[in-house]
Amino acid sequence: MENIELSNEGTDEQSSLGDIKVNHSVVASIVRLAALEVDGVCGVGAGLVDGIADLFSKRESDRGVKVSEDPEGGYSIEIRVVMDFGTELAKTAYQVQLTVRDRLATMTGKAVKRVDVIIEGVRVPRERKEEQPSTRGEDVWPESPQTD
Repeated sequence: MENIELSNEGTDEQSSLGDIKVNHSVVASIVRLAALEVDGVCGVGAGLVDGIADLFSKRESDRGVKVSEDPEGGYSIEIRVVMDFGTELAKTAYQVQLTVRDRLATMTGKAVKRVDVIIEGVRVPRERKEEQPSTRGEDVWPESPQTD
């Protein structure tokens, strides 16, 4: 994991105390939490193949999020999300971009150059699954009246 230095915009006394660095795994955690705040996003995570590889190489907080930093110090983020069925995908993905950008800029003080959102899947929300009555036996044609 790479560390990211934050600028010390303060007095000379503050800068003489030392550097402040934020690990990329912390940035990935911020990205995941910010994305989950957006209505319509039900999960953040990689696909099956990436997910299996991530199990062995990364902590849970890093899964589904890739963080890179350019030489000027700006972030480039790639996030993989799963959305609720019925959600307007493009609109929700755009909201994820805005929310991630704003949270990262506020919390780290660094610029966010780009946020790439990859929609990995769509799921029926749990609330809707629980509310739906069982359809077993309800799909049967009513018996026709017998004529004798």
